[in-house]
Amino acid sequence: MPPPSPHQRPTTVNPAFVLATASATCALIVLDTNVVAVSLPSIARSFHASFADVEWVVSAYMVAFASCLLPAGGLADRVGRKKMLLLGLAVFFLASLGCGAAPTAAALNIARAVKGVGAAMLLTAALAVIANTFHEGPARVRAWAVWGTCMGLATTVAPLVGGVITQWFGWRWIFLLNLPVCAVLAWCASRAIVESRNPKPGPLDLAGSVLFGSALALGIWALIEVPADGLAGWPTVARLLACVLLFAAFVQVQRVRAHAMVDLALFRQPRFVAAVLAMFGYAACAQVMMTFLPLYLQNAFGLSAVAAGVGMLPFALSMVVGPYIGAALGRRVSSMAVLSAGLVLIALGNLLTAWVAGDERYALVALGMIVTGLGAGILNGDTQKAIMACVPPDRTGMASGISTTTRFTAIVTSVGVLGAVLAARTHEAFLAATPVTPEVKTAFDSGFMSRVLAGDTAQATAGLPAAVRATLMSAAHASFASGFAAALGLAAVIAVSIAVGVWLLAGKSEAARMRGAASNG
Repeated sequence: MPPPSPHQRPTTVNPAFVLATASATCALIVLDTNVVAVSLPSIARSFHASFADVEWVVSAYMVAFASCLLPAGGLADRVGRKKMLLLGLAVFFLASLGCGAAPTAAALNIARAVKGVGAAMLLTAALAVIANTFHEGPARVRAWAVWGTCMGLATTVAPLVGGVITQWFGWRWIFLLNLPVCAVLAWCASRAIVESRNPKPGPLDLAGSVLFGSALALGIWALIEVPADGLAGWPTVARLLACVLLFAAFVQVQRVRAHAMVDLALFRQPRFVAAVLAMFGYAACAQVMMTFLPLYLQNAFGLSAVAAGVGMLPFALSMVVGPYIGAALGRRVSSMAVLSAGLVLIALGNLLTAWVAGDERYALVALGMIVTGLGAGILNGDTQKAIMACVPPDRTGMASGISTTTRFTAIVTSVGVLGAVLAARTHEAFLAATPVTPEVKTAFDSGFMSRVLAGDTAQATAGLPAAVRATLMSAAHASFASGFAAALGLAAVIAVSIAVGVWLLAGKSEAARMRGAASNG
C-alpha cells in the first residue's frame, strides 16, 4: 500500500489535539503582542529609554510581523506547515530569550523584530494546519469558533497578565516565560501534527516582500522620529519620500508578476475595498489603544503595572461582548452597515475618553473604554468575514493574508501617527502649564519630555528639590493626559472618515449590482 501523500491528512490524527495545539500557538502570539504594552514604562525606567525607543518596542515587532505574513504563508505551503510551525517556535524561543536578556533598548528592539518574524511564521503555519485538518462542514465551523474563543481570551487577559508579571517578577519575565511555553508547544506539535504542504506551490515573491517591508519600516521610522526631527525636517522628508517610492515599486511589482503576493484586481471591487478599509480603521483607531491605554493609565493616573492591567479590563471585556451585538445587527442590516456602525462606536468612545481624559476620574474613562471596546468587538470578527465574503474560495488564502497584514500595518502606522500627536501635544501642554524657573530650566534638557512620555518621570525629575519635583510631576501627568486626548481625538476623526468611506463604497457596490441585475434581466 503506498504511503499517504504529504499534503493529505491521515486518519490517525487526533483533531482535538491538533486544534488545541494550533489554537494555543496563535493565542501565544496574541498574548505576546498585547502583554508587552503594560510593561513599557518599566522598560523605559530600566533603560532610561526615550519615547521613540519605547515606541520601537511595539513597532519593531509589528513591522517585522506585518512584512513577513504573506511570504511566510507561501513558504509554509512550500516547505510544509508542520516544519514551518516548529521552525517558527524555534525563532520565537530564541528571540524571547534575546528580549529577556537584552542589555540595552536597541538590543531589545532588534530581538523584538526577530520575534515578529517568528510570530509571522507561527501564525500562518498554525492557521494552515487548522484549515488542513478541518476541511468542511460543522467540524470546521466549530474549529474556527474554538480558535476565535482562544484569541478573544488571550486578548482579554493580556493586560492583566502583563501587569502582574511586570510588577511581581519584572518586565524581563514577560519574555522569558515564553521559553517553557514554546518548548511545550513544540513537543505537542511534533506529536500531534502530520506534515502537509501545497502540492503545487507558486513561486515566492521575495521582491514584493522586501519592498513592502522596507517601505513600511521607513514610514514608521519617519513617524516615530517626528518629535525629534520635526515634520518638515529633512530626515523625516527623506524617509517618507523613500517610503512612497518603495511602496510604488511594490505596487508595480505586484502588477507585473504572474504569481504576485497580492492580487491587485481584488481592489477593483468596492465591497472588498470597503471591508479592508474597515479593518484598517478598526486596528488603527481601536486596537492601537492596547498600546497607549497602559501608558495613559500609568502616566496620567500614576497607577502601578497591575492596576493598569486591571484598569484596561472594561475595554477588553467589552470587546468580548461586541461580536454578539454585531451578530444581532447583522440579522437586521447589511454587513457594510454593521461595519460603519462599529466604526462610529469606536469614534464615539474615543471622543468620550478624550473629553474626560484630564478629569482624573477613572469611572468616566472606563465608560469611554467600554464604548470603544464594543465597537472594536463588532469589527473584530465582522471585518474578517466581510473580506472573505468578497472573494472566491480559491483566493481565500490571499484575502486572509491581506486582512491580517492590513490589521498589523494599521496598528504600527497608528502607533507612529498617534504617538507623534501625543508627543507634540504633551510637550506643548507641559510648557504652557509649567513656570520656567531656573531650576525647571536646568531640568528641562532635550531628553526630559521623551522620558516623561515613556513613563520615566521619576527618573527625569530625580535630584531636583522636592517642591520643584512635585510641580513637574503634576504638570507631567496633566500634560500626558492632554496629549492622550489629542491622539484619541485624531483617532475619532479617522474612524468617522473611514465609516463614511465604507458607507459610500457599499452604496457604489450596491448600485453596480443593481445595474448588473437590470442588464441581465
